[in-house]
Amino acid sequence: MHIIYDNIIFSLQKAGGISIYWTALIKRISKNENVIFYESENENIFGNELNIKTQKESRVSIRLLRYLPFMKKLPEKSIFHSSYYRVSLQKDIVNITTVHDFTYELFRTGLAKYIHTWQKGFAIKKSDGIICVSENTKKDLMKFYPMIEETKIKVIYNGVGDEFLKLENAKEYLVNEFEILKEKKYILYIGDRSSYKNFDIAFEVLKKLSEYSFVIVGGKDFSQQELNNMERVKNRIFHFKNIDSNKLNILYNNAFCLLYPSNYEGFGVPIVEAMNAGCPVVTTNKSSIPEVAGDAGLLVDEISVENFISEIEKLENKKFRCKLIEKGLEQSKKFSWDKCFEETYNFYQEIWNRKFV
Repeated sequence: MHIIYDNIIFSLQKAGGISIYWTALIKRISKNENVIFYESENENIFGNELNIKTQKESRVSIRLLRYLPFMKKLPEKSIFHSSYYRVSLQKDIVNITTVHDFTYELFRTGLAKYIHTWQKGFAIKKSDGIICVSENTKKDLMKFYPMIEETKIKVIYNGVGDEFLKLENAKEYLVNEFEILKEKKYILYIGDRSSYKNFDIAFEVLKKLSEYSFVIVGGKDFSQQELNNMERVKNRIFHFKNIDSNKLNILYNNAFCLLYPSNYEGFGVPIVEAMNAGCPVVTTNKSSIPEVAGDAGLLVDEISVENFISEIEKLENKKFRCKLIEKGLEQSKKFSWDKCFEETYNFYQEIWNRKFV
């Protein structure tokens, strides 16, 4: 059974949750001699750490290629798994698609939403097997595509990298670009600043909690409007872009908490990373987040500045904080990339047998 991996996600983002997921699978499946990787030149910080032999699919520009079905002729009866909503149209191929979330369908508008929805829908309908990263994502899939047979769908949770762990004497790791944080009591925010991520609410929390700094990881440069809004508190805001997992682990370890105010997540990788690093999590009781956080996070039912502040202030109690950290370390053990890969590989075999045996 040949397995073909389409690494196109590495050309579409420099970093991000899907890149983390795809890299974790590659690290484990690359030990299999019957795997072929297709990839274009890219600057992905995770993909470039991999030591794998790749082939180029086509000379077509990645801007167009990303929307086309896979173009190369593949060995018959192969498994084809794309990192981002592409399929092979060969009749003797098993197509596997991973669905991460439905943010475009729920929160985007205009041409971007139309194109993405069309591409995702085409991949879902042409796939023999569909992986959803949470029960909530599966529920959304069945809502948007009720015609899909449920037997084709498998929920396989994301994992957490081994590089996320509790550090002894964590402050000693705050060197170089992190030196400025050594004497700071900071709240951590991970990810982009899309509307459903509620960054504006997180920012209002910061303004009211004057004794805290705010460390933001990822996302684009601040817009002029954002910079204007931050003018009065700019000495308490620190932005780090495109940092690797080891550096992110240092930030988790030294944070007062992770504030993750998102209204919607397909999974919510930073929640598990933070817990595994011993960082308390303050988040929402929305979408897939309760599945991931369990009772080890502080979850608000109604998203508001006051509710987040109330939960953050609970962490000032050292005994309560330590107990929550212990719960987080236990909860994070439920998620591992080894388990994710094992279930994914077993799913390949199950769908392959269903089609060819």
